[in-house]
Amino acid sequence: MRKLFLFLVIAIIWSCQPTPKPIVKWPYGVNYEIFVRSFADTNGDGIGDFNGVTSKLDYLKDLGVGGIWLMPIMPSPTYHKYDVADYKAVDAEYGTLDDFKKLVSEAHKRDIRILVDLILNHSGTDHPWFQEAIKGKDNAYRDYYVWAKKDSIRNQLSKKTTSLDSDNITQWHAVNGDTLSEHYYGFFWGGMPDLNFDNQKVKQEFVDIGKFWLEEMQVDGFRLDAAKHIFPTERATDNHAFWVWFKEEMQKIKPDVYLVGEVWSSAPEVAPYLKGLPALFNFDMGYAITAAVRAGEDTIQLIKKYKAINDYYLQTTSNYIDATFLKNHDQNRILSELNNDQQKARVAAAILFTLPGTPYVYYGEEIGMLGVKPDEFIREPFLWTANATDPIQTHWEEPRYSTLQAVKPLSEQQADANSLYNFYKKIITYRNSSNALTYGSLTESDIAVKEVVALIRKYENEESLLIIHNISDGEVTLKPEGQLAAYSKIEFVSQGEVKMDKNGLVLPAYTSVILK
Repeated sequence: MRKLFLFLVIAIIWSCQPTPKPIVKWPYGVNYEIFVRSFADTNGDGIGDFNGVTSKLDYLKDLGVGGIWLMPIMPSPTYHKYDVADYKAVDAEYGTLDDFKKLVSEAHKRDIRILVDLILNHSGTDHPWFQEAIKGKDNAYRDYYVWAKKDSIRNQLSKKTTSLDSDNITQWHAVNGDTLSEHYYGFFWGGMPDLNFDNQKVKQEFVDIGKFWLEEMQVDGFRLDAAKHIFPTERATDNHAFWVWFKEEMQKIKPDVYLVGEVWSSAPEVAPYLKGLPALFNFDMGYAITAAVRAGEDTIQLIKKYKAINDYYLQTTSNYIDATFLKNHDQNRILSELNNDQQKARVAAAILFTLPGTPYVYYGEEIGMLGVKPDEFIREPFLWTANATDPIQTHWEEPRYSTLQAVKPLSEQQADANSLYNFYKKIITYRNSSNALTYGSLTESDIAVKEVVALIRKYENEESLLIIHNISDGEVTLKPEGQLAAYSKIEFVSQGEVKMDKNGLVLPAYTSVILK
């Protein structure tokens, strides 16, 4: 019988090791969500722009990013731009179409794909379609939207069949305050009138819009906003069918188009959407990772939960790529959710990067940006340097949480081998070099210690990894038994020192180890 354990004291110094060769291929790998307004400024107006993103592509490539999701970039009267005024243009605040084309071209040179946020559920009230629709019932664009008279039900051909006197009256809005006129339906806000996808002309409009972005702008895919609200909840099957149709139409234009949808629901409700949206954001796991790490105990049984979600998905299709993340632009930032504890933030990120799927990083997570709602304060400017007057620094708003007093800027973190940034870079680099982490299956481990999250990732017969995360604030010792006895080679240590000898594996607080 081979020796189970040799006495080892491992202190990995990443800079002394050769950089692993990346094996990751699109659409697998790590994606990065950018709010252009807050990222990088090149024209001195304090607002981020396309040229700013282009100037930072080498930074993202070095971090290990393979895809960029740009939050809305189309013309809009609001700072967030989710109320679109023109689907075939870009907002002048961010630059020109030529600037955007250059961004896409330069990203592709670096093997980085570009996804744009496509908002189908609603337009903005400034959109020419809506401006025409409000002119009268006989206008050609009237039926692009959803209308109801007071005390009446919308006709059965409409996607919205709710009475104006029902509980959701706040979702019906008068035109210019005229309460005697027909009201239009806006699920989220009066400034975002819902489009009527029972109208075939509306559907065709979005085929043409998709064609514009995929062919003329050369983007690689779309993040689909509010995907479960195309039709109301009681028409869920219509929602599912819509996305199958949309996927097929986009694949006619670009066979390898990447679509990732926002269906903010639990796994059983999310699963049926996979037929049309082969990538969906895994909100359940984001919440679960946050809760477990915050508690310092895996009472949630994270890996069992992930397997349960996976089982729901497999009932629909095996052809999907899970889109995992910790937080996004609609949620309090992960470090704020973890009470500004960077050690907890590190182990949360380590869990994310060792799960299957394509992990998404919200811009600034890698430097520990903070933020709590309202939304403007979870979308604050990225901190590049300690020089507040640096031209690249955006300043469209005064930050409340991610200030230079609270967050070390990137330039300082790059020079610090122990920084959060270098932690992210280190683990992303390792993930990108591992077939098991990038493409492999997941199974539960037999390690049953409440302070530990453990899992096994396997890639065919080539690679099998046992991954152990200590999510507690204390040292944990694991006995050399069961599955642990079969994994004797330390492949990766997230930070600090890991001891392994005949008595077992000793894991410091908030440390992750990968064994082969």
